[in-house]
Amino acid sequence: MSGVVPAPLRLVIDTNVVIAALLTPGRTPDLALAALRACAATILVDARIEAEYRTVLSRPKFASIRADRRDAMLETLLGGAEHVQCARFEHAMIDDDDRVFVEVARSGRADALLTGNAKHFPAELGITVLSPAALLQRLTS
Repeated sequence: MSGVVPAPLRLVIDTNVVIAALLTPGRTPDLALAALRACAATILVDARIEAEYRTVLSRPKFASIRADRRDAMLETLLGGAEHVQCARFEHAMIDDDDRVFVEVARSGRADALLTGNAKHFPAELGITVLSPAALLQRLTS
């Protein structure tokens, strides 16, 4: 055994995973985020992602999410996050709103982008894309 400790995972988390985790406690997205906390993963963000998390979670349609749970999730994700200075990614995107996640993942040298919409991030974007279920499988194998 070499004694080398692997570096923590570096991940960008799509807003849809955060919302799903908050709306369905104990289900796969919530378990994936808990697993990331347990393995001390590094969450990569920039000001745009942080603003999106806060804006989307404050929408009336998510009023059923308890404020203390929402705030705890944001603190967990953002409190120790690494803020990334991004280079613009000029290639075409399926959904241009997802560009920020690609830019942060590429600029921050993320190991993967965690999303529930993998089809929005085709392989030619040059980043590894994982669903919450795939992340859990990777962490437990």
